[in-house]
Amino acid sequence: MSINLQTPIDYLKGVGSNRADLLRKELGIHTYQDLINLFPNRYIDRTQYYKINQLQRNNAEVQIIGKLTSFKEISQKRGKRLVANFMDETGAMELVWFRGQKWIKESLKLNKPYVIFGKTNWFNGKFSMPHPEVEALEAHEKNLRSAMQPVYPSTEKLSNKGISNRVISKIVQQLFIESNGKFTETLSNNLIDELNLISKREALFNIHFPKSQALLARAQFRLKFEELFYIQLQLIIKNQVHKSKIKGFPFEKVGHYFNTFFKEHLPFELTHAQKRVLKEIRADLGSNAQMNRLLQGDVGSGKTIVAFMSMLIAIDNGFQACLMAPTEILSVQHYNGLNLLCKPLNISIKILTGSTKTSTRKKIHESLENGELHILIGTHALLEDKVKFKNLGLAIIDEQHRFGVEQRSKLWRKNTSPPHVLVMTATPIPRTLAMSVYGDLDVSVIDELPPGRKAIKTVHRYDKNRLNVFKFIRDEIAKGRQVYIVYPLIQESESMDYKDLMDGYESIVRDFPPPDYQISIVHGKMKPADKEYEMQRFIKGETQIMVATTVIEVGVNVPNASVMIIESAERFGLSQLHQLRGRVGRGAEQSYCILMTSHKLSNDSKTRLETMVKSNDGFEIAEVDLRLRGPGDLMGTQQSGVLNLKIADIIKDNDILHSARYYAKKTLQNDPKLLLTENQAIINTYKELVRYKNIWNYIS
Repeated sequence: MSINLQTPIDYLKGVGSNRADLLRKELGIHTYQDLINLFPNRYIDRTQYYKINQLQRNNAEVQIIGKLTSFKEISQKRGKRLVANFMDETGAMELVWFRGQKWIKESLKLNKPYVIFGKTNWFNGKFSMPHPEVEALEAHEKNLRSAMQPVYPSTEKLSNKGISNRVISKIVQQLFIESNGKFTETLSNNLIDELNLISKREALFNIHFPKSQALLARAQFRLKFEELFYIQLQLIIKNQVHKSKIKGFPFEKVGHYFNTFFKEHLPFELTHAQKRVLKEIRADLGSNAQMNRLLQGDVGSGKTIVAFMSMLIAIDNGFQACLMAPTEILSVQHYNGLNLLCKPLNISIKILTGSTKTSTRKKIHESLENGELHILIGTHALLEDKVKFKNLGLAIIDEQHRFGVEQRSKLWRKNTSPPHVLVMTATPIPRTLAMSVYGDLDVSVIDELPPGRKAIKTVHRYDKNRLNVFKFIRDEIAKGRQVYIVYPLIQESESMDYKDLMDGYESIVRDFPPPDYQISIVHGKMKPADKEYEMQRFIKGETQIMVATTVIEVGVNVPNASVMIIESAERFGLSQLHQLRGRVGRGAEQSYCILMTSHKLSNDSKTRLETMVKSNDGFEIAEVDLRLRGPGDLMGTQQSGVLNLKIADIIKDNDILHSARYYAKKTLQNDPKLLLTENQAIINTYKELVRYKNIWNYIS
């Protein structure tokens, strides 16, 4: 019989309650299952035994069989060191200890065969090994030990409490002994044969105690494939269930509003990409299933007009639509833009945010419930219980990574039947990540910019070039242009950020004195009304320079602003830099982005700045960002737990990810409910994973 892997770790021989507590707190190991999934970070190859005359001066870790022939203590500046002479049939070397001498002398016997392991040094014409691991040859041969030794993840606390790598390795050995190596197979024989995989049992044994480099590689492949396979399986099943269970409102017609707008009021010709995406959305809305689509498009690619035209289809079919944005500034901007488009069509549109007056709120609530209001734009305020729609048919969420799962589901519950959902983002998500994180959403991409847009020129300048940069700003302002100067905002040190911003503001006022120059300032500590006032002054062209923190990152649209200066650019992530740069280049004029940094830059910072200077392509930038930061960070905090992978790495194992998705799709095509006998192992594992929440549930 196979062991129950959900058994608490306390029950494993050699663990006990104190160690169990530490393992839970430090490494998140609660059960036997967690321990078996604590995969080593790296391995020490102990497959080879060297002779002393084969040693190279390369500082490598080696193991040697030989005998200790003598000890001597040598005085040095501080205390003594213990030196032993160690010989095999080909030569001699020294073993050196700087501490623990008494214990070492007592426990090691002369002229008895030992295996030593450690790094060698070459000194005074002789090899030596400081603080070697020493084990009697007899014990060495008896141990359940593979040739290659695992090195497990650890923390300082564990090492201090005596839970060394050796201890973790021992308790993993104990788990194998107790389970007798019987682990339930988790993949079908078809998959195992087709991909030539080793069994689950062999894979687990060889990931912890690999018998050879080749078996280790096969174990890693098998476990990475399995991990990614079940994630893809869950995403695809979720999408299928969604489409079969969650009936959407079929929007059968494209009617008066859509056609009038398209023929008479469309402000510009749609790009091919916009037309393609609209077609995909129309097909979803017309089908019987609820739309669940992610719309990706770089800054300025024209997502909002596509969103608006989707709303018109909802209104044509007698439904209401809403658009939820993460910040008040962005909501106001969406409202202003869409209000202009609604006017000629006589469509009723309102905005609801935290600062909407109570009397206005009441009116909005009433007209929403009786169906007079067609479109509602707003922030989190849309999620309040008081906000009730008569019949919400389409919900659009902008910059969705800023909303947690809970918040989104609140929106769905406002109807008897869930509305169609369109999620928009200007943060390009690399295909790799989209496939693993948004695998249950259908993805549309607007991958071309409207005609007439000039590419933004990006340069990197050091602080010492500041005077030249200021001269450039003066020249641009003289041509009638406007300028953004952005300071980083790192939440933890708000007071410090505020000081940086204020210092910066003061030095800019000195260099650009009134009345020749007018400057706006916007930051997180201001009241919404004050922020709005300053924004409006800039939008109307009353001020030429806007000094701000990253509040302006998303969605501020001032076509006349042509210069974006990012201070301490090394403190920003790539996607943030790219978003900020997208605030300029909105008009027909040539726009510029200047990245200011100090001289001290880490390698990652250099890579980020070089990428920005070289590329304007959001997807290319997102791929670099993913490589630098890893998937967790990229998703933002609410979803940072999203890809808590045990062994796979979606960047390095991109090929395995594609293969896992292909086979998950193929398996479900042949057996949608996984009822065939051959898929018994898959359905059992899947149910177990879902039951113990070992496949994470995120999105939608």
